[in-house]
Amino acid sequence: MLSLGADEDVLGAAGGDLLVGAAEGDDAAVLRLDDERALVLTTDFFTPIVDDARDWGRIAAANALSDVYAMGGRPLLALNLTAWPGSTLPLEVLAEVLRGGASVAASAGCLVVGGHTIDDPEPKYGMAVVGLAAPSRVLTISAARPGDTLVLTKAIGTGVIATAHKRGAAPEDVTGFSLLGHLHRMLRASGVSAVVGASAVPLLPGAAELTEAGHVSGGTRNNISYLEPWTSIDAGIAEPVAVLLQDAQTSGGLLLSTPSPDALRRELQRRGVLAAVVGYVTAGSPGRIEVRRGM
Repeated sequence: MLSLGADEDVLGAAGGDLLVGAAEGDDAAVLRLDDERALVLTTDFFTPIVDDARDWGRIAAANALSDVYAMGGRPLLALNLTAWPGSTLPLEVLAEVLRGGASVAASAGCLVVGGHTIDDPEPKYGMAVVGLAAPSRVLTISAARPGDTLVLTKAIGTGVIATAHKRGAAPEDVTGFSLLGHLHRMLRASGVSAVVGASAVPLLPGAAELTEAGHVSGGTRNNISYLEPWTSIDAGIAEPVAVLLQDAQTSGGLLLSTPSPDALRRELQRRGVLAAVVGYVTAGSPGRIEVRRGM
């Protein structure tokens, strides 16, 4: 974690037409252009998490674009960000990565208009994305209120499975914050607490078994260490499940806080999206999370 001190100006706090800045710790920055339009700006990239080059490109692009959607916007333009070991990996492999990213951007109606590549011994790929949103409909992490229901749109466990895959231990059917990490940020920004029901959180097939076998990344261990003062986890919860709740996810789902869970679930299910109710927001110490076996 990088601390720049207490100077809000250095951190890029929101103010004036800057609706969301760096200080807010949200998925993207938001700059109001006028009463009807706001720019949404974000960037994300990471090292390979799968063997297939095109799939890696698709995952990385989806991960970057999803930050715009998470703010209530739609992506317009993207720039590729690439670090590539040109002396050891053929450029044809890089071309496949870029094709994968371009295919996802195209399906989102987002134009890929260039980018930048540097020579690096470790390959990395992602995108810088510009989107558009209505200022009055921007979604932020600071809007959770006591009584809201927490809804998750994807099963968790990608970090553990990716780590196991790199070690050759993951089945064939198969960097970031964890579910509890993202929730903690939301709660701190909103000045509230939450209860999470561990049994209600969907896990990817095989994730618990791989966790029990020790395939836990350094990022997940860092999450566990950071979150320890903020979380209380019921002693009856199996250790692999407790770890997975803090698993460092890449391209994870949306975590939504809503006062209207039934309407949200119906709309998500209509679109074929998972809508798992995993907890609820409470009044209490900002950022505090109580994890129970059930809700």
